[in-house]
Amino acid sequence: MVQATVKMEAVALKWRALAERRRDHHIELYKTGRWRHYYTDQEFLAEMRTAIALAQRWAKIAPRPEEREAVNNAAREQAKTFELLKAVELLSAKAA
Repeated sequence: MVQATVKMEAVALKWRALAERRRDHHIELYKTGRWRHYYTDQEFLAEMRTAIALAQRWAKIAPRPEEREAVNNAAREQAKTFELLKAVELLSAKAA
């Protein structure tokens, strides 16, 4: 089971990399102005939005290990903050 999970994670990371390369390619087309050879203004805007949205979606679907750690750390900090706020509310309620 673990092997299958590792393989699926590798596949998802490859799809993420592909989406990011596509997004980066569109950004490069924009910076150089070459997009005018291939698209109208509206077509390129739609393509650019799609490429950015897909890259963001794949970033959520397949986070890199270091990103997962950052999310876990942020969740822990958020939980600590919530506990502190709850304690402050209880103390405030007792003081009132």
